[in-house]
Amino acid sequence: MRAVPAGARRQWASDRALRPPMRSPGRPEPSRAVQRDFWRRIASGVTTLEAAEAVGVSWPVGSRWFRHAGGMPPISLDEPTGRYLSFAEREEIALLRAQGVGVREVARRIGRDPGTISRELRRNAATRGGKPVYRALVAQWKAQQAAKRPKTAKLMSNGRLRKYVQDRLAGGVRRPDGTVVTGPEAPAWKGLNKPHRQDRRWATAWSPEQISHRLRVDFPDDEAMRISHEAIYQSLFIQGRGALKRELVACLRTGRALRVPRARSQNKPQGHVTADVVLSERPAEAADRAVPGHWEGDLIIGTGRSAIGTLVERSSRCTLLVHLPRLQGWGETPPVKNGPSLGGYGAIAMNTALTASMTKLPQQLRKTLTWDRGKELSGHAQFALDTGTKVFFADPHSPWQRPTNENTNGLLRQYFPKGTDLSRWSDEDLEAVALAVNNRPRKSLGWKTPAEVFAEQLSSLEQPGVATTD
Repeated sequence: MRAVPAGARRQWASDRALRPPMRSPGRPEPSRAVQRDFWRRIASGVTTLEAAEAVGVSWPVGSRWFRHAGGMPPISLDEPTGRYLSFAEREEIALLRAQGVGVREVARRIGRDPGTISRELRRNAATRGGKPVYRALVAQWKAQQAAKRPKTAKLMSNGRLRKYVQDRLAGGVRRPDGTVVTGPEAPAWKGLNKPHRQDRRWATAWSPEQISHRLRVDFPDDEAMRISHEAIYQSLFIQGRGALKRELVACLRTGRALRVPRARSQNKPQGHVTADVVLSERPAEAADRAVPGHWEGDLIIGTGRSAIGTLVERSSRCTLLVHLPRLQGWGETPPVKNGPSLGGYGAIAMNTALTASMTKLPQQLRKTLTWDRGKELSGHAQFALDTGTKVFFADPHSPWQRPTNENTNGLLRQYFPKGTDLSRWSDEDLEAVALAVNNRPRKSLGWKTPAEVFAEQLSSLEQPGVATTD
């Protein structure tokens, strides 16, 4: 009798499972239930490390899941209907079979049809050892692999549509005569998330939503030239889709290489904002603008960690500009983790500059200060103690709660454009700009200037016999 090679016997066992040979998974990936739990935690706003630890996988695995999926859940987060065997049921089957329990008894104990158990043992058993051995982890992996229904991306199968999307997303900027403007020489794309203050290749840079809606205008009768903006984002963010190159994310307005879950972006630590300094605790008199002395503040940010502090009085719209020079050693010594901030608007430097500006005002005109949630004012308790000005913080992502300051910052951008180094302006320069802004007539003030209204407030405080409140 001819001897049969061991490899052939192993292949026969695979053939008897009625399934084509599968590549060895090594250590099979975690079940879909674990992956769903991971992506639910990501959607709740926790970090990748925290989500990985919570579901029992290593942080490199969790990081790889997040990076390869572009920050987008690659699977449905809906729970299975129960039609198919779960991982827990497969573990129960493996335990019972190891105890020698028959197929019908296994089916009776887990509440399934005997045919379901028979097919499961035949199809998803591990055959690497030469004979079928049922292991829950391998069975779950085989079931997940067989359940995949790979679908060719629309941009992959439709070359005309793909070319249209690429041309509108990454096409060159052209002059009126049609010649291409090369723009700056951009650094090589490294796949990092949202490059800051680097030259980027000039591109047409239509957004995916603009491309999606413009297709209906350019091709009203061609239904093949249709794609949703979400499908374009997925082709850009998810590795393995293959339709669009990942480098094209640099043509998006934000330049992000990963999609950031909304809950995560809103879940930034803000330990300096306690319950007694939120906006709802601010005195009601600050809202109606009738009583002077209530201020709104923020920073105008420039390049190279440069910034200018802005303070606006809500009643008179009077503006004060706070000079925030870089500290000694900036740009000379390498930054130290958790070390002092030398950029000019660290907590200590911010407190010193704000205190110097606010203490020039009478006590009656520095009642409260409303700031956004930036950490530059994390030392607000000491600032309130030094100036007598109570500090309150607006709600996250709510610029309308500081409308006067936001409007004034827009006016100031005429003098301090975005993307410029603001440290080049001296304290005298800022004083001159503040003088110009305060002497512009305002419609909200009956065409008076903020300087005139502020002078009236000061004169009313200096009149004898006029009662004031601290």
